[in-house]
Amino acid sequence: MAGRKYFGTDGIRGRVGEHPITPEFMLHLGWAAGQAFKRSGQRNSVLIGKDTRLSGYMFESALEAGLSAAGVDVKLLGPMPTPAIAYLTRTFRASAGIVISASHNPHHDNGIKFFSADGTKLDDALEAEIESWLDRPIEVCGPGELGKASRIEDAPGRYVEFCKSTVPNQFTLDNMNIILDCAHGATYHVAPKVFRELGARVSVIGAEPDGLNINLNVGSTHLEGLKEAVVDRGADLGIAFDGDGDRVLMVDRDGSEVDGDELLYVIASQRFAEGRLRGGVVGTLMTNLGVELALKEMGIMFERANVGDRYVTERLLANNWVLGGEGSGHMVIRDCTSTGDGIVSALQVLLAIGKSGKTLSELRRGMSKLPQTMINVRVARRFDPFSRDDIVAAVKRAESELGSSGRILLRASGTESLIRVMAEGQSADGIRRVAEELAQVVENSTP
Repeated sequence: MAGRKYFGTDGIRGRVGEHPITPEFMLHLGWAAGQAFKRSGQRNSVLIGKDTRLSGYMFESALEAGLSAAGVDVKLLGPMPTPAIAYLTRTFRASAGIVISASHNPHHDNGIKFFSADGTKLDDALEAEIESWLDRPIEVCGPGELGKASRIEDAPGRYVEFCKSTVPNQFTLDNMNIILDCAHGATYHVAPKVFRELGARVSVIGAEPDGLNINLNVGSTHLEGLKEAVVDRGADLGIAFDGDGDRVLMVDRDGSEVDGDELLYVIASQRFAEGRLRGGVVGTLMTNLGVELALKEMGIMFERANVGDRYVTERLLANNWVLGGEGSGHMVIRDCTSTGDGIVSALQVLLAIGKSGKTLSELRRGMSKLPQTMINVRVARRFDPFSRDDIVAAVKRAESELGSSGRILLRASGTESLIRVMAEGQSADGIRRVAEELAQVVENSTP
């Protein structure tokens, strides 16, 4: 991503009203994207979906105007999960899909994600082309060539049926008591339907969006309410999505958190036992070492990619494998869909539970997570931590102390002004101390 002005690891993101998250920029971005996505010899169209942020209305209109000015038709989906836009982009044979969302961030942030015609995240070359068009002034096409806008009214129903189609027809959730936390986000009107139509008894929290409460003390980044609800109501498990629905975490019946690393292991181990795991599994630099060790003990290949689902997908495609994911709950299951999908991933976990006859708690016991400490150091602006000699020296000291039984990882967030400091090893107290010392060095070294 070196040299990129606007795109981070997952699109463009920032605080509403601050460049580039402004109506003026979104107008220009819509036009630039329209120019980049246009295919010669056909009527081009782009789908636009959004999460439940109040600012989504403003940016939706600006993007629509820019795309129209470029001569591209627009199909509006309204509030829909990010993976739904990926799926619908494919089914409508659109030139591309655009999602207005800042994922797990609070309402005062927003952003833009793009999908290609085949429902995958854009490659670096196409993002670079969009940025090149952003450097040019808007030139409106002729009045007779302007793009038209229309709304797809049955988008939620189409996506619900798609989600159900990713599990076998005979699979049901009869007699399973599930609590969903929709983060007051984009899954609020579709996730309950999916699980109820498959037979589950469903209770829902975080499904009353007002434009400002997305991810506010709910969802996959705030599991406290879901943990309490699962225990109090005697549910079999809880499922938490983030604001745009591309991530999922779970809560076991005893109220314990089951993160993305554990869910990835559950899916992989059950598929392997059935002979349905094609190839190995891709994690990221942040994936707990316990996952790698447990999978390799079973004879399952494991590879680490850079952080970000697009990089997980790249390695899956390169290896012709189908399963990968991140500890945040962002999983890519290529024989089900083209991008990370919280609902589809949750269904794959429930399928593993149903086929094995075991509880989620029992399935996760096959791996032991190593103690891991993550500290987010907020900085005025993102920078490469390894460009600073004092940080490099501190990392070498920490690695020497942990030896072969631990790992150190420093990386700049691709979506926020943070430097993430991670330490992993055998001793929880030891790695906490190492991480805190390293975080202090990073904080003192911030340019």
